[in-house]
Order: sequence, then C-alpha cells, then structure tokens
Amino acid sequence: MTSIADDHQTDSVLAARADARAQAVRTADYMPYRPASTSPVVPDGVDRNSLVWAETVAPGGYTHRVIARGTRLRLDDPTGSACAHVILYNALETNERLNVADTIKIPWQAYLGTGHPLLSGDGRALATITADTSGRHDTFCGTSTDESATARYGSAAPEGPSPSGRSRFLLAAAKHGLSGRDLPPSVSFFQGVHVEADGGLTFTGSAGEGTHVELVAELPLLVLIVNVPHPLDPSNDYLVGPLRVHAWPGAPTLPGDPQFTATPEVNRAYLNSIDYAEARGL
Repeated sequence: MTSIADDHQTDSVLAARADARAQAVRTADYMPYRPASTSPVVPDGVDRNSLVWAETVAPGGYTHRVIARGTRLRLDDPTGSACAHVILYNALETNERLNVADTIKIPWQAYLGTGHPLLSGDGRALATITADTSGRHDTFCGTSTDESATARYGSAAPEGPSPSGRSRFLLAAAKHGLSGRDLPPSVSFFQGVHVEADGGLTFTGSAGEGTHVELVAELPLLVLIVNVPHPLDPSNDYLVGPLRVHAWPGAPTLPGDPQFTATPEVNRAYLNSIDYAEARGL
C-alpha cells in the first residue's frame, strides 16, 4: 500500500521525475552491474575494465545475454546453494542449440568437468568448460516444471515465491523472440546427480560455498541462466542461494590447445565450430 508520504514524493511530474532519478544510485544484493566494471566481486586475476557482463542473480531469478565467440563466462556459487540451469544457443542461428544427449555422447562422459565441451545438435562445440572447482553438476534431470514445483512448494508462478525453472526459462527466452518450443533440456551447475548401477539417480548436492565454473564460448552464444532449486533436491523448502555471473573477452579453443584433440569425436566438434566461424568471418 502506498503511504501518504510516498504520494507526496510523486504528486507532480517534477516530483515523480526526481523520485525516479533518485533510484539510479540505489543498489541491491541481486542486480546486474552497469557498467560491468562496477561489479563488487570481480574474480581474481580478471581486469575489471575488461568485463562485458557482471551480475548477481537472485534466488529464483534468471538472466540472459548474447556473448561473442571466445568470451569467458564464469559462474560463482558464493553460498554453496546456487543451482545454475543453463541453455546455450548459437546466437546467429538460434535453431542450433544445446543438445544434452550429444554433450554426453561425444566426449564419452556423462559428468561435466574441466575440458568438457557442450555440444549442439549440429555436431559443433558451443562452449567448453575451462575451469571447475565444484565437480557437482547434472546432465540428466533438466530443470523443474510448473507441475513439479507446484507439487513440491505449492506454487510455480513466475513472480511468486517458488517459480519453476521452466517458467523462468520461458521469460528469458521470450526476450529473444523464442518460445517454449525452443527450450531444449538444460544442464545444471553446482548441484550434482550420480547414476547408480541400477540406473537410479542419487542427488549429491553441492560441493560447498565458494566454488566456480568457467566456460569459453566457441561460437557467438545466446546464454539463458535460471537459478532455482534442482528438481531432485529433497528439501520441501525453496532453498537456493545467489549466483554470480561474470564474462570477459578471450579466445576460443584452437589447434594447439590440449583439449582440441582430446578425442577424435571432440576434435571433429571443434573443427566444425571453426569451419562455421570462418565461413561467417568471425
């Protein structure tokens, strides 16, 4: 409810303008930092003036950005309770997007970690994990749906206290002209799942506070990130912590990099990405 004092702050056009302009200097715990160089938590060894994206994503929040080929993207879990669900698209042709099945199949490895490429359905490497201090990630479960969030928390409304991952992805996708039919399964960082011998899935949770994952963009990317509890998290409370995002210019994986020829299949994926990039003058 608006108070009388609040009414007096905006009871004329001039007062409303002054009130609106006063908001520009306010900060919050969860916000994008513009310019990115004003981030209060720049990763060690990164020149703050080189940052092209800096943001702290709220629990239950989402973010999205187009980044250039070669960009380094770092995700930080400061509290040990973030869960970064990520979908990647070729920013030049968004019908090319993350394919989780190929991301598992091409490197012959279901568990994400340093050196693991994230593949598209067109056989190209979209990104590569270049650093990982967590080791607790998931390629099996995707994110929560409205149905699963409602069953667990009582609500899945996008602006409510317990939004589903899918509802947040829909909002992020819509900012780029995409819809639900354009959302493939996501990968999750900072909350792990292990496959047992009988095929069952065991939630292994977080590695603890202060971990990070860094990726390099092998093509120009549209990145969608949602920060909601993992669908296998056993808690009936909506428990998720803030997620930090930083990005800065770098170089993609190229011949001579150790990862480039990790396996014949991975080598082909990188060659496919380079061929695509060169054909477009990137």
